[in-house]
Amino acid sequence: MLNFKKSAADAVFSALSRMGVSPLPPAEELSAMLEYPPDKSMGDLAFPCFKLSRLMRKAPPVIAASLMEELGSVDGFSRIAAAGGYLNFFIEEKAFADAQLDAILTAGEDYGRSHDGDGKTMVIDYSSPNVAKPFHIGHLGTTVIGHSLKSLYAFSGWHCIGINHLGDWGTQFGKLIVAYRNWGSREAVEAGGIDELVALYVRFHKEAEEDPSLNDLARSEFTKLEHHDEENLRLWKWFIQISIAEYEKTYAQLGITFDHYTGESFYTDLMPAQVERLRERGLLKLDDGASIVDLSDYNMPPCLILKRDGSTLYPTRDIAAAVYRKQTYHFDKCIYVTSNQQILHFRQWFKVLELMGYDWYDELVHIPYGTVSINGEKLATRTGNVVLLRDLFRMAIEKVGRIMEEKNPGLENKEEVAEAVGVGAVVFYYLTNSRIKDSDFNLEDALSFEGNTGPYAQYTYARCCSIVEKAGALPAKEDASGYLPCEAENALIKTLSLFPEIISDAIRDSEPMVITRYILDICAGFNRFYHDCPILSAEDGAARAFRIRLTEAAKITLGNAFPLICLKRTPKI
Repeated sequence: MLNFKKSAADAVFSALSRMGVSPLPPAEELSAMLEYPPDKSMGDLAFPCFKLSRLMRKAPPVIAASLMEELGSVDGFSRIAAAGGYLNFFIEEKAFADAQLDAILTAGEDYGRSHDGDGKTMVIDYSSPNVAKPFHIGHLGTTVIGHSLKSLYAFSGWHCIGINHLGDWGTQFGKLIVAYRNWGSREAVEAGGIDELVALYVRFHKEAEEDPSLNDLARSEFTKLEHHDEENLRLWKWFIQISIAEYEKTYAQLGITFDHYTGESFYTDLMPAQVERLRERGLLKLDDGASIVDLSDYNMPPCLILKRDGSTLYPTRDIAAAVYRKQTYHFDKCIYVTSNQQILHFRQWFKVLELMGYDWYDELVHIPYGTVSINGEKLATRTGNVVLLRDLFRMAIEKVGRIMEEKNPGLENKEEVAEAVGVGAVVFYYLTNSRIKDSDFNLEDALSFEGNTGPYAQYTYARCCSIVEKAGALPAKEDASGYLPCEAENALIKTLSLFPEIISDAIRDSEPMVITRYILDICAGFNRFYHDCPILSAEDGAARAFRIRLTEAAKITLGNAFPLICLKRTPKI
Protein backbone atom coordinates (compact mmCIF):
# COMPACT_ATOMS: atom_id res chain seq x y z
CA MET A 1 0.00 0.00 0.00
CA LEU A 2 2.93 2.34 0.61
CA ASN A 3 3.72 2.39 -3.11
CA PHE A 4 0.16 3.42 -3.92
CA LYS A 5 0.25 6.13 -1.26
CA LYS A 6 3.46 7.41 -2.80
CA SER A 7 1.91 7.40 -6.27
CA ALA A 8 -1.13 9.31 -5.04
CA ALA A 9 1.00 11.83 -3.13
CA ASP A 10 3.34 12.36 -6.10
CA ALA A 11 0.34 12.92 -8.37
CA VAL A 12 -1.16 15.50 -5.98
CA PHE A 13 2.24 17.20 -5.69
CA SER A 14 2.55 17.47 -9.49
CA ALA A 15 -1.02 18.74 -9.83
CA LEU A 16 -0.50 21.44 -7.18
CA SER A 17 2.71 22.44 -8.92
CA ARG A 18 0.92 22.82 -12.24
CA MET A 19 -1.79 24.85 -10.46
CA GLY A 20 0.89 27.27 -9.27
CA VAL A 21 0.44 26.62 -5.54
CA SER A 22 3.22 28.19 -3.48
CA PRO A 23 4.84 27.40 -1.15
CA LEU A 24 4.38 23.83 -2.32
CA PRO A 25 4.11 21.21 0.48
CA PRO A 26 6.71 18.43 -0.01
CA ALA A 27 5.46 15.10 -1.37
CA GLU A 28 6.38 13.35 1.92
CA GLU A 29 4.07 15.70 3.83
CA LEU A 30 1.26 15.11 1.33
CA SER A 31 1.74 11.33 1.68
CA ALA A 32 1.42 11.60 5.47
CA MET A 33 -1.89 13.44 5.00
CA LEU A 34 -3.49 10.54 3.09
CA GLU A 35 -6.12 8.61 5.04
CA TYR A 36 -7.83 5.24 4.76
CA PRO A 37 -11.58 5.89 4.35
CA PRO A 38 -13.88 4.05 6.76
CA ASP A 39 -16.08 2.82 3.91
CA LYS A 40 -15.08 1.12 0.65
CA SER A 41 -17.54 3.30 -1.30
CA MET A 42 -15.35 6.28 -0.36
CA GLY A 43 -12.29 4.80 -2.06
CA ASP A 44 -9.09 3.15 -0.89
CA LEU A 45 -7.20 6.37 -0.12
CA ALA A 46 -8.52 9.81 0.71
CA PHE A 47 -6.66 13.10 0.50
CA PRO A 48 -8.18 15.74 2.82
CA CYS A 49 -7.97 19.21 1.29
CA PHE A 50 -8.70 21.12 4.49
CA LYS A 51 -5.03 21.80 5.26
CA LEU A 52 -4.62 23.40 1.84
CA SER A 53 -7.54 25.77 2.36
CA ARG A 54 -5.56 28.56 4.01
CA LEU A 55 -2.65 28.17 1.59
CA MET A 56 -4.84 28.28 -1.54
CA ARG A 57 -7.50 30.60 -0.06
CA LYS A 58 -10.28 28.36 -1.32
CA ALA A 59 -12.88 26.14 0.29
CA PRO A 60 -11.84 22.46 0.61
CA PRO A 61 -14.60 21.18 -1.75
CA VAL A 62 -13.42 23.63 -4.41
CA ILE A 63 -9.81 22.47 -3.99
CA ALA A 64 -10.85 18.79 -4.22
CA ALA A 65 -12.80 19.44 -7.43
CA SER A 66 -9.91 21.40 -8.96
CA LEU A 67 -7.41 18.68 -8.10
CA MET A 68 -9.65 15.99 -9.60
CA GLU A 69 -9.86 17.94 -12.85
CA GLU A 70 -6.13 18.62 -12.93
CA LEU A 71 -5.15 15.02 -12.14
CA GLY A 72 -7.22 13.30 -14.78
CA SER A 73 -6.01 9.70 -14.45
CA VAL A 74 -3.16 8.21 -12.39
CA ASP A 75 -1.49 4.85 -13.03
CA GLY A 76 -2.66 2.18 -10.60
CA PHE A 77 -5.98 3.87 -9.84
CA SER A 78 -9.24 3.04 -11.59
CA ARG A 79 -10.75 6.44 -10.81
CA ILE A 80 -10.38 9.58 -8.70
CA ALA A 81 -13.42 11.37 -7.32
CA ALA A 82 -14.02 14.54 -5.32
CA ALA A 83 -16.43 14.21 -2.39
CA GLY A 84 -16.87 17.26 -0.20
CA GLY A 85 -13.44 18.33 0.98
CA TYR A 86 -11.82 15.00 0.09
CA LEU A 87 -10.18 13.65 -3.03
CA ASN A 88 -10.82 9.90 -3.09
CA PHE A 89 -8.55 7.43 -4.91
CA PHE A 90 -9.90 4.05 -6.03
CA ILE A 91 -7.17 1.47 -6.58
CA GLU A 92 -7.23 -0.70 -9.69
CA GLU A 93 -7.79 -3.90 -7.74
CA LYS A 94 -6.35 -6.50 -10.12
CA ALA A 95 -3.08 -4.61 -10.56
CA PHE A 96 -2.91 -3.98 -6.82
CA ALA A 97 -3.57 -7.63 -5.95
CA ASP A 98 -0.89 -8.92 -8.34
CA ALA A 99 1.68 -6.34 -7.24
CA GLN A 100 1.06 -6.88 -3.53
CA LEU A 101 1.16 -10.67 -3.68
CA ASP A 102 4.40 -10.49 -5.66
CA ALA A 103 5.89 -8.12 -3.09
CA ILE A 104 5.01 -10.36 -0.11
CA LEU A 105 6.00 -13.65 -1.73
CA THR A 106 9.28 -12.24 -3.01
CA ALA A 107 10.22 -10.67 0.33
CA GLY A 108 9.23 -13.71 2.40
CA GLU A 109 10.66 -13.46 5.92
CA ASP A 110 11.78 -9.92 5.10
CA TYR A 111 8.25 -8.72 4.31
CA GLY A 112 7.50 -5.70 6.49
CA ARG A 113 11.16 -5.25 7.37
CA SER A 114 12.64 -1.80 6.79
CA HIS A 115 16.04 -0.13 6.89
CA ASP A 116 14.90 2.90 8.89
CA GLY A 117 17.29 2.04 11.70
CA ASP A 118 20.30 1.02 9.63
CA GLY A 119 23.48 2.25 11.29
CA LYS A 120 21.68 3.11 14.54
CA THR A 121 21.96 1.48 17.98
CA MET A 122 19.17 1.17 20.51
CA VAL A 123 19.70 0.04 24.10
CA ILE A 124 16.60 -1.19 25.89
CA ASP A 125 16.31 -1.78 29.64
CA TYR A 126 13.41 -4.10 30.46
CA SER A 127 12.08 -6.94 32.62
CA SER A 128 14.55 -6.18 35.45
CA PRO A 129 13.05 -8.27 38.29
CA ASN A 130 14.17 -7.86 41.88
CA VAL A 131 16.54 -10.67 42.84
CA ALA A 132 15.18 -13.28 45.24
CA LYS A 133 11.61 -12.57 44.20
CA PRO A 134 9.82 -14.74 41.63
CA PHE A 135 8.18 -13.61 38.42
CA HIS A 136 4.54 -12.74 38.96
CA ILE A 137 2.10 -11.21 36.50
CA GLY A 138 3.18 -7.74 37.59
CA HIS A 139 6.45 -8.46 35.73
CA LEU A 140 4.64 -9.51 32.56
CA GLY A 141 4.24 -5.93 31.29
CA THR A 142 7.85 -4.78 31.32
CA THR A 143 9.01 -8.16 30.01
CA VAL A 144 6.73 -8.65 26.99
CA ILE A 145 6.34 -4.95 26.12
CA GLY A 146 10.11 -4.52 26.33
CA HIS A 147 10.90 -7.53 24.19
CA SER A 148 8.22 -6.57 21.68
CA LEU A 149 9.76 -3.11 21.29
CA LYS A 150 13.23 -4.61 20.94
CA SER A 151 11.92 -6.95 18.22
CA LEU A 152 10.14 -4.13 16.40
CA TYR A 153 13.24 -1.95 16.33
CA ALA A 154 15.43 -4.87 15.21
CA PHE A 155 12.90 -5.66 12.45
CA SER A 156 13.34 -2.05 11.30
CA GLY A 157 17.10 -2.27 11.00
CA TRP A 158 18.26 -1.04 14.42
CA HIS A 159 21.11 -2.75 16.24
CA CYS A 160 19.41 -3.57 19.55
CA ILE A 161 21.02 -4.33 22.89
CA GLY A 162 18.75 -5.82 25.54
CA ILE A 163 19.75 -5.22 29.16
CA ASN A 164 18.20 -6.88 32.20
CA HIS A 165 18.79 -4.30 34.93
CA LEU A 166 18.35 -6.67 37.85
CA GLY A 167 17.27 -5.25 41.19
CA ASP A 168 20.25 -6.76 42.96
CA TRP A 169 21.15 -4.03 45.46
CA GLY A 170 19.52 -2.38 48.43
CA THR A 171 18.31 -2.89 51.99
CA GLN A 172 16.14 -5.85 50.95
CA PHE A 173 19.32 -7.92 50.80
CA GLY A 174 20.10 -7.00 54.37
CA LYS A 175 16.62 -8.28 55.23
CA LEU A 176 17.18 -11.51 53.33
CA ILE A 177 20.56 -12.09 54.96
CA VAL A 178 19.03 -11.59 58.42
CA ALA A 179 16.12 -13.90 57.56
CA TYR A 180 18.43 -16.59 56.18
CA ARG A 181 20.64 -16.58 59.26
CA ASN A 182 17.71 -16.58 61.67
CA TRP A 183 15.32 -19.05 60.05
CA GLY A 184 16.93 -20.53 56.93
CA SER A 185 19.42 -23.21 55.98
CA ARG A 186 21.48 -24.01 52.91
CA GLU A 187 19.66 -27.33 52.50
CA ALA A 188 16.23 -25.65 52.53
CA VAL A 189 17.26 -22.95 50.02
CA GLU A 190 18.90 -25.43 47.66
CA ALA A 191 15.76 -27.58 47.78
CA GLY A 192 13.23 -24.76 47.53
CA GLY A 193 15.15 -22.32 45.37
CA ILE A 194 13.58 -18.92 44.89
CA ASP A 195 10.39 -20.04 46.67
CA GLU A 196 12.35 -20.52 49.86
CA LEU A 197 13.97 -17.10 49.47
CA VAL A 198 10.52 -15.52 49.10
CA ALA A 199 9.27 -17.40 52.16
CA LEU A 200 12.19 -16.03 54.16
CA TYR A 201 11.54 -12.49 52.89
CA VAL A 202 7.84 -12.69 53.79
CA ARG A 203 8.67 -14.09 57.22
CA PHE A 204 11.12 -11.23 57.86
CA HIS A 205 8.34 -8.66 57.42
CA LYS A 206 5.98 -10.57 59.68
CA GLU A 207 8.62 -10.90 62.37
CA ALA A 208 9.66 -7.24 61.99
CA GLU A 209 6.10 -6.15 62.78
CA GLU A 210 6.60 -7.71 66.21
CA ASP A 211 10.28 -6.80 66.54
CA PRO A 212 11.16 -3.53 64.70
CA SER A 213 14.81 -3.88 65.72
CA LEU A 214 15.11 -6.42 62.89
CA ASN A 215 14.91 -3.50 60.43
CA ASP A 216 17.94 -1.87 62.05
CA LEU A 217 19.80 -5.19 61.86
CA ALA A 218 18.90 -5.50 58.15
CA ARG A 219 20.27 -2.01 57.43
CA SER A 220 23.44 -2.94 59.27
CA GLU A 221 23.88 -6.12 57.22
CA PHE A 222 23.38 -4.21 53.97
CA THR A 223 25.98 -1.65 55.05
CA LYS A 224 28.39 -4.55 55.60
CA LEU A 225 27.54 -5.76 52.11
CA GLU A 226 28.31 -2.30 50.70
CA HIS A 227 31.68 -2.48 52.43
CA HIS A 228 32.40 -5.87 50.79
CA ASP A 229 31.96 -8.08 53.83
CA GLU A 230 33.14 -11.47 52.57
CA GLU A 231 30.35 -13.60 54.04
CA ASN A 232 27.57 -11.21 53.03
CA LEU A 233 28.98 -10.99 49.49
CA ARG A 234 29.00 -14.79 49.26
CA LEU A 235 25.36 -15.03 50.32
CA TRP A 236 24.36 -12.19 48.02
CA LYS A 237 25.98 -13.79 44.95
CA TRP A 238 24.32 -17.08 45.84
CA PHE A 239 20.90 -15.46 46.02
CA ILE A 240 21.48 -13.88 42.57
CA GLN A 241 22.58 -17.20 41.06
CA ILE A 242 19.45 -18.96 42.34
CA SER A 243 17.23 -16.15 41.07
CA ILE A 244 18.64 -15.95 37.52
CA ALA A 245 18.34 -19.73 37.13
CA GLU A 246 14.63 -19.40 37.92
CA TYR A 247 14.10 -16.37 35.67
CA GLU A 248 15.71 -18.04 32.68
CA LYS A 249 13.08 -20.80 32.79
CA THR A 250 10.39 -18.17 32.22
CA TYR A 251 12.42 -16.34 29.57
CA ALA A 252 12.86 -19.63 27.70
CA GLN A 253 9.09 -20.13 27.63
CA LEU A 254 8.69 -16.64 26.19
CA GLY A 255 11.54 -17.02 23.71
CA ILE A 256 13.43 -14.11 25.28
CA THR A 257 17.18 -13.70 25.66
CA PHE A 258 19.21 -10.78 26.98
CA ASP A 259 22.53 -9.44 25.82
CA HIS A 260 23.53 -8.41 29.34
CA TYR A 261 22.48 -9.04 32.94
CA THR A 262 23.87 -5.92 34.58
CA GLY A 263 22.00 -5.07 37.75
CA GLU A 264 22.17 -2.05 40.01
CA SER A 265 25.26 -3.37 41.79
CA PHE A 266 27.24 -3.24 38.53
CA TYR A 267 27.24 0.56 38.66
CA THR A 268 28.20 0.95 42.33
CA ASP A 269 31.80 1.96 41.60
CA LEU A 270 30.70 4.33 38.80
CA MET A 271 28.45 6.50 40.96
CA PRO A 272 31.09 8.58 42.83
CA ALA A 273 32.32 10.15 39.59
CA GLN A 274 28.79 11.30 38.72
CA VAL A 275 28.22 12.67 42.24
CA GLU A 276 31.47 14.61 41.91
CA ARG A 277 30.36 16.02 38.54
CA LEU A 278 27.16 17.22 40.20
CA ARG A 279 29.21 18.95 42.88
CA GLU A 280 31.56 20.57 40.36
CA ARG A 281 28.61 22.04 38.50
CA GLY A 282 27.08 23.42 41.68
CA LEU A 283 23.98 21.28 41.33
CA LEU A 284 24.09 19.49 44.71
CA LYS A 285 22.38 21.11 47.67
CA LEU A 286 22.04 19.92 51.26
CA ASP A 287 18.51 19.43 52.53
CA ASP A 288 18.19 18.08 56.07
CA GLY A 289 21.50 16.32 55.62
CA ALA A 290 20.59 14.72 52.29
CA SER A 291 22.12 15.80 48.96
CA ILE A 292 19.56 16.87 46.36
CA VAL A 293 19.23 18.59 43.00
CA ASP A 294 16.64 21.35 43.19
CA LEU A 295 14.17 20.98 40.30
CA SER A 296 11.63 23.57 41.43
CA ASP A 297 12.35 25.66 38.31
CA TYR A 298 11.03 22.72 36.28
CA ASN A 299 7.90 22.15 38.39
CA MET A 300 9.26 18.95 39.92
CA PRO A 301 10.18 17.90 43.47
CA PRO A 302 13.90 17.72 44.31
CA CYS A 303 15.84 14.74 42.99
CA LEU A 304 17.50 12.86 45.86
CA ILE A 305 21.09 11.91 45.07
CA LEU A 306 22.55 10.90 48.47
CA LYS A 307 20.87 9.98 51.74
CA ARG A 308 21.95 11.64 54.98
CA ASP A 309 24.35 8.73 55.62
CA GLY A 310 25.92 9.25 52.19
CA SER A 311 24.45 6.16 50.56
CA THR A 312 23.10 6.36 47.01
CA LEU A 313 19.56 6.12 45.70
CA TYR A 314 17.86 5.00 42.48
CA PRO A 315 18.51 8.28 40.58
CA THR A 316 22.23 8.09 41.36
CA ARG A 317 22.42 4.55 40.03
CA ASP A 318 20.34 5.34 36.94
CA ILE A 319 22.52 8.33 36.05
CA ALA A 320 25.69 6.23 36.39
CA ALA A 321 24.12 3.45 34.31
CA ALA A 322 23.07 5.82 31.52
CA VAL A 323 26.56 7.34 31.29
CA TYR A 324 28.14 3.88 31.20
CA ARG A 325 25.78 2.71 28.46
CA LYS A 326 26.41 5.78 26.32
CA GLN A 327 30.17 5.41 26.66
CA THR A 328 30.05 1.64 26.06
CA TYR A 329 27.39 1.17 23.38
CA HIS A 330 27.28 4.65 21.78
CA PHE A 331 23.51 4.39 21.49
CA ASP A 332 21.27 6.61 19.41
CA LYS A 333 18.34 5.80 21.69
CA CYS A 334 18.09 4.27 25.16
CA ILE A 335 14.65 2.99 26.19
CA TYR A 336 13.42 2.15 29.70
CA VAL A 337 10.25 0.07 30.09
CA THR A 338 8.83 0.43 33.60
CA SER A 339 5.55 0.99 35.42
CA ASN A 340 3.80 4.33 34.99
CA GLN A 341 4.31 4.79 38.74
CA GLN A 342 7.90 5.73 37.88
CA ILE A 343 7.10 8.52 35.41
CA LEU A 344 8.20 11.27 37.83
CA HIS A 345 11.39 9.40 38.72
CA PHE A 346 12.46 9.30 35.07
CA ARG A 347 11.48 12.90 34.40
CA GLN A 348 13.62 13.95 37.35
CA TRP A 349 16.83 12.14 36.57
CA PHE A 350 16.53 12.82 32.82
CA LYS A 351 16.46 16.52 33.73
CA VAL A 352 19.40 16.13 36.12
CA LEU A 353 21.38 14.44 33.35
CA GLU A 354 20.63 17.42 31.09
CA LEU A 355 21.74 19.88 33.79
CA MET A 356 24.97 17.90 34.17
CA GLY A 357 25.82 18.85 30.59
CA TYR A 358 25.28 15.51 28.86
CA ASP A 359 24.03 16.63 25.46
CA TRP A 360 22.60 13.18 24.66
CA TYR A 361 19.96 13.40 27.41
CA ASP A 362 17.21 13.63 24.78
CA GLU A 363 18.14 10.16 23.49
CA LEU A 364 16.69 8.65 26.69
CA VAL A 365 13.07 7.50 26.48
CA HIS A 366 10.83 6.21 29.25
CA ILE A 367 8.05 3.87 28.08
CA PRO A 368 5.54 3.52 30.94
CA TYR A 369 2.86 0.88 31.23
CA GLY A 370 -0.15 0.42 33.48
CA THR A 371 -0.08 -1.64 36.64
CA VAL A 372 -1.73 -5.03 37.03
CA SER A 373 -3.97 -6.11 39.87
CA ILE A 374 -5.71 -9.39 40.66
CA ASN A 375 -9.42 -9.00 41.25
CA GLY A 376 -8.78 -5.38 42.22
CA GLU A 377 -6.05 -6.16 44.74
CA LYS A 378 -2.56 -4.72 44.34
CA LEU A 379 0.26 -7.23 44.09
CA ALA A 380 2.78 -7.35 46.96
CA THR A 381 5.51 -9.94 47.50
CA ARG A 382 5.90 -9.13 51.19
CA THR A 383 2.28 -10.13 51.87
CA GLY A 384 2.33 -13.11 49.53
CA ASN A 385 -0.45 -11.60 47.35
CA VAL A 386 0.95 -12.66 43.97
CA VAL A 387 0.05 -14.88 41.05
CA LEU A 388 3.27 -16.39 39.79
CA LEU A 389 3.85 -16.41 36.04
CA ARG A 390 5.00 -20.01 36.13
CA ASP A 391 1.68 -21.02 37.73
CA LEU A 392 -0.28 -18.98 35.21
CA PHE A 393 1.66 -20.53 32.33
CA ARG A 394 1.24 -24.00 33.80
CA MET A 395 -2.55 -23.61 34.01
CA ALA A 396 -2.69 -22.37 30.42
CA ILE A 397 -0.46 -25.18 29.13
CA GLU A 398 -2.50 -27.82 30.94
CA LYS A 399 -5.72 -26.43 29.49
CA VAL A 400 -4.31 -26.47 25.96
CA GLY A 401 -3.05 -30.01 26.52
CA ARG A 402 -6.53 -31.20 27.47
CA ILE A 403 -8.08 -29.57 24.40
CA MET A 404 -5.43 -31.05 22.10
CA GLU A 405 -5.91 -34.50 23.61
CA GLU A 406 -9.61 -34.29 22.70
CA LYS A 407 -9.28 -32.76 19.22
CA ASN A 408 -5.92 -33.97 17.92
CA PRO A 409 -4.56 -36.83 20.07
CA GLY A 410 -2.14 -37.96 17.36
CA LEU A 411 -0.34 -34.62 17.09
CA GLU A 412 3.44 -34.84 17.26
CA ASN A 413 5.33 -32.77 19.84
CA LYS A 414 2.13 -32.15 21.81
CA GLU A 415 3.98 -30.86 24.87
CA GLU A 416 5.95 -28.32 22.83
CA VAL A 417 2.84 -27.11 21.00
CA ALA A 418 0.82 -26.92 24.23
CA GLU A 419 3.50 -24.72 25.78
CA ALA A 420 3.67 -22.42 22.74
CA VAL A 421 -0.11 -22.00 22.63
CA GLY A 422 -0.65 -21.80 26.40
CA VAL A 423 2.06 -19.21 27.03
CA GLY A 424 0.99 -17.38 23.88
CA ALA A 425 -2.57 -17.16 25.19
CA VAL A 426 -1.44 -15.28 28.30
CA VAL A 427 0.91 -12.94 26.43
CA PHE A 428 -1.60 -12.20 23.68
CA TYR A 429 -4.32 -11.46 26.23
CA TYR A 430 -2.07 -8.93 27.94
CA LEU A 431 -0.89 -7.23 24.75
CA THR A 432 -4.38 -6.89 23.28
CA ASN A 433 -4.87 -3.90 25.58
CA SER A 434 -3.14 -0.53 25.46
CA ARG A 435 0.11 -0.67 27.43
CA ILE A 436 -0.60 2.53 29.38
CA LYS A 437 -3.91 1.39 30.88
CA ASP A 438 -4.09 -0.21 34.32
CA SER A 439 -5.59 -3.68 34.09
CA ASP A 440 -7.30 -6.07 36.44
CA PHE A 441 -6.00 -9.46 35.34
CA ASN A 442 -8.83 -11.96 34.94
CA LEU A 443 -7.50 -15.50 34.85
CA GLU A 444 -10.64 -16.93 33.24
CA ASP A 445 -10.48 -14.45 30.36
CA ALA A 446 -6.73 -14.88 29.95
CA LEU A 447 -7.11 -18.64 29.58
CA SER A 448 -10.09 -18.45 27.25
CA PHE A 449 -9.62 -19.86 23.76
CA GLU A 450 -12.75 -18.37 22.25
CA GLY A 451 -12.94 -15.14 20.25
CA ASN A 452 -10.02 -12.80 19.62
CA THR A 453 -7.32 -14.73 21.44
CA GLY A 454 -3.78 -15.95 20.95
CA PRO A 455 -4.88 -19.55 20.25
CA TYR A 456 -7.26 -18.24 17.56
CA ALA A 457 -4.37 -16.41 15.89
CA GLN A 458 -2.04 -19.43 16.15
CA TYR A 459 -4.74 -21.75 14.83
CA THR A 460 -5.27 -19.46 11.83
CA TYR A 461 -1.54 -19.57 11.13
CA ALA A 462 -1.58 -23.37 11.42
CA ARG A 463 -4.50 -23.49 8.97
CA CYS A 464 -2.49 -21.44 6.46
CA CYS A 465 0.50 -23.78 6.90
CA SER A 466 -1.68 -26.86 6.37
CA ILE A 467 -3.22 -25.52 3.16
CA VAL A 468 0.14 -24.53 1.70
CA GLU A 469 1.65 -27.89 2.66
CA LYS A 470 -1.19 -29.82 1.00
CA ALA A 471 -0.93 -27.66 -2.12
CA GLY A 472 2.64 -28.73 -2.74
CA ALA A 473 4.79 -26.39 -4.84
CA LEU A 474 3.72 -22.75 -4.75
CA PRO A 475 2.00 -21.83 -8.05
CA ALA A 476 3.72 -19.27 -10.22
CA LYS A 477 2.25 -15.83 -10.86
CA GLU A 478 1.47 -16.89 -14.43
CA ASP A 479 -0.71 -19.77 -13.17
CA ALA A 480 -3.13 -17.19 -11.71
CA SER A 481 -3.12 -15.00 -14.82
CA GLY A 482 -6.49 -13.54 -15.72
CA TYR A 483 -8.15 -14.31 -12.38
CA LEU A 484 -10.17 -11.43 -10.92
CA PRO A 485 -10.16 -11.47 -7.08
CA CYS A 486 -13.48 -11.35 -5.25
CA GLU A 487 -14.36 -8.95 -2.43
CA ALA A 488 -13.05 -11.19 0.38
CA GLU A 489 -9.77 -11.74 -1.44
CA ASN A 490 -9.25 -8.04 -2.17
CA ALA A 491 -10.04 -7.15 1.44
CA LEU A 492 -7.45 -9.64 2.75
CA ILE A 493 -4.79 -8.41 0.32
CA LYS A 494 -5.35 -4.81 1.42
CA THR A 495 -5.03 -5.85 5.06
CA LEU A 496 -1.77 -7.68 4.33
CA SER A 497 -0.46 -4.65 2.43
CA LEU A 498 -0.64 -2.53 5.60
CA PHE A 499 2.04 -4.51 7.48
CA PRO A 500 4.98 -2.13 6.83
CA GLU A 501 2.88 0.82 7.99
CA ILE A 502 1.69 -1.10 11.03
CA ILE A 503 5.31 -1.69 12.04
CA SER A 504 6.03 2.04 11.76
CA ASP A 505 2.90 2.91 13.77
CA ALA A 506 3.82 0.46 16.55
CA ILE A 507 7.32 1.93 16.84
CA ARG A 508 6.06 5.52 16.69
CA ASP A 509 3.60 4.89 19.52
CA SER A 510 5.76 2.35 21.39
CA GLU A 511 2.63 0.21 21.37
CA PRO A 512 2.70 -3.59 20.82
CA MET A 513 -1.11 -3.56 20.86
CA VAL A 514 -0.94 -2.19 17.30
CA ILE A 515 0.62 -5.49 16.19
CA THR A 516 -1.77 -7.64 18.22
CA ARG A 517 -4.85 -5.94 16.81
CA TYR A 518 -3.40 -6.15 13.30
CA ILE A 519 -2.87 -9.89 13.69
CA LEU A 520 -6.55 -10.21 14.59
CA ASP A 521 -7.47 -8.21 11.47
CA ILE A 522 -5.48 -10.63 9.32
CA CYS A 523 -7.11 -13.61 11.02
CA ALA A 524 -10.61 -12.19 10.51
CA GLY A 525 -9.85 -11.43 6.87
CA PHE A 526 -8.27 -14.81 6.19
CA ASN A 527 -11.06 -16.80 7.83
CA ARG A 528 -13.67 -14.85 5.87
CA PHE A 529 -11.73 -15.62 2.67
CA TYR A 530 -11.38 -19.29 3.72
CA HIS A 531 -15.15 -19.50 4.30
CA ASP A 532 -16.17 -17.74 1.08
CA CYS A 533 -13.59 -19.10 -1.35
CA PRO A 534 -12.71 -22.77 -1.98
CA ILE A 535 -8.93 -22.97 -2.13
CA LEU A 536 -7.56 -26.45 -2.86
CA SER A 537 -10.92 -27.59 -4.24
CA ALA A 538 -11.41 -24.61 -6.55
CA GLU A 539 -12.50 -25.86 -9.98
CA ASP A 540 -10.87 -23.02 -11.88
CA GLY A 541 -7.10 -23.49 -12.11
CA ALA A 542 -6.31 -19.77 -12.05
CA ALA A 543 -8.52 -19.26 -8.99
CA ARG A 544 -6.84 -22.17 -7.21
CA ALA A 545 -3.37 -20.83 -7.98
CA PHE A 546 -4.26 -17.30 -6.88
CA ARG A 547 -5.80 -18.50 -3.61
CA ILE A 548 -2.84 -20.69 -2.72
CA ARG A 549 -0.55 -17.73 -3.32
CA LEU A 550 -2.80 -15.55 -1.17
CA THR A 551 -2.77 -18.16 1.62
CA GLU A 552 1.03 -18.23 1.49
CA ALA A 553 1.08 -14.41 1.71
CA ALA A 554 -1.16 -14.54 4.81
CA LYS A 555 1.09 -17.21 6.33
CA ILE A 556 4.19 -15.10 5.70
CA THR A 557 2.67 -11.95 7.20
CA LEU A 558 1.36 -13.71 10.30
CA GLY A 559 4.65 -15.57 10.68
CA ASN A 560 6.58 -12.29 10.54
CA ALA A 561 4.21 -10.56 12.96
CA PHE A 562 4.09 -13.26 15.67
CA PRO A 563 7.65 -12.88 17.01
CA LEU A 564 7.09 -9.12 17.33
CA ILE A 565 4.76 -9.83 20.28
CA CYS A 566 6.50 -12.91 21.75
CA LEU A 567 4.04 -15.26 20.00
CA LYS A 568 5.52 -18.50 18.65
CA ARG A 569 4.77 -19.87 15.19
CA THR A 570 2.70 -23.06 15.34
CA PRO A 571 2.67 -24.90 11.98
CA LYS A 572 0.47 -27.64 13.45
CA ILE A 573 -2.05 -27.60 16.28
